[in-house]
Amino acid sequence: MSILSWRRSHGVRAFAAGTAAFALILATGCGSPPGEEPEGEGEAAGLADDPQFVWAVTGADRQIHEDVARLWNENNPDRQVEVFFLAPTADEQRQAMFQDLQSQAGQFDVLGLDVIWTGEFAEFGYIESLEDLRPQIADVSLPGAVDSAQWQQELYALPYSSNGAFLYYRTDLIDEPPTTWDELYETGTEAAEEAGISAYVGQGDQYEGFVVNYLELFWAAGGELFDEGQTQSTFLEGDAAATALDFMTEAYDSGFYAEGFDSMVEDDARALFQAGEAVYMRNWPYAVPLLEGEADEESAVAGDFAVAPLPTFDGEGSTSALGGLNNAVSTLSENKDLAREFVLWAATDAEAQGILAGHSLPPTMVSAYEGAEDPNFEMLGDILADAHARPPVPGYNSLSLVIQDNLHPAYIGQGEAEPALEAVDGAANDALEQE
Repeated sequence: MSILSWRRSHGVRAFAAGTAAFALILATGCGSPPGEEPEGEGEAAGLADDPQFVWAVTGADRQIHEDVARLWNENNPDRQVEVFFLAPTADEQRQAMFQDLQSQAGQFDVLGLDVIWTGEFAEFGYIESLEDLRPQIADVSLPGAVDSAQWQQELYALPYSSNGAFLYYRTDLIDEPPTTWDELYETGTEAAEEAGISAYVGQGDQYEGFVVNYLELFWAAGGELFDEGQTQSTFLEGDAAATALDFMTEAYDSGFYAEGFDSMVEDDARALFQAGEAVYMRNWPYAVPLLEGEADEESAVAGDFAVAPLPTFDGEGSTSALGGLNNAVSTLSENKDLAREFVLWAATDAEAQGILAGHSLPPTMVSAYEGAEDPNFEMLGDILADAHARPPVPGYNSLSLVIQDNLHPAYIGQGEAEPALEAVDGAANDALEQE
């Protein structure tokens, strides 16, 4: 049944829409484990007989969003929300919401947006400005999450869930985690030679994961993609862009990166590290329980690894790319006040945010990480507090493809560095314009 038929049959009005144990976050990862996402084009959860609005959100992490919606419905019996689970892949989710908005169907009211979509939806006029709600989240939500929810310094969504990267390292081979990338290179190379294994695994394939890995190096070198007002590219200002690419090129040429790094995605890296074949790994928190040998997983590194923040080039602080979802209000809403109330509640209600933590998703409320008993959970909060949001500019998808098409060949020696970096700078300026 289509969502439009479902809404008609249920009489839905068409309008736009204590921290749990960290072990549970790690047990299920920051989203569905690779290769285990739900299938299908989308369906309603069936949570309410007479819902007043519909929340469209990814079909991954389905149980989490259902539990959040149930909590809202329990607290608001006369203002019920229904959840419509979109297809599991990001491209299909984006397409479904775009089709709804472009056709003026107005089937979805609250839109669960990937953090990189804010500028695109805002530029097309598909989502409401929520700038007046900034004071209510400014000191509540992670700064990077707030950054990802705005376009040209105006708030168009509110933070909901987050994600950040860990540096995994072998405690039987490394005494202390490195604070600089040069130190990581040196200690990883030495330990790898002594142990007869690879030094480093991560996400080096030509996909969005590579973009994230490159940008983390770029930010770690002090780079920024755009000026503060997001009016022009600053990608080539300073030497950060070249520093990041040079590091990847040297790491690839020297064999610091494991064999096959240029075609490696998250679970490839996890499998090699888990087999004891690498000293260091860049990955998301989902890998922790697998490496510990939980969930019937055999692990050669159980008890011999730990996590730390990713290093920088000068040894000051840390940086990680920020993942997650934000909630926005569709401009087609006929009941915007209720939709706005829901997205604010989902961002600031401790019990709702606790559901995320208790299931699998890192929450965006700063207070969720304060005084945490689990040191890894507390560390994740620190990482997320300093994390960088990939710029939510209108043309981010095109920018990402240009980074992949130019910098990936460059770091593996199949392209020249200078024209590759210039191509990214040009694409960054183009990304500021509506596609």
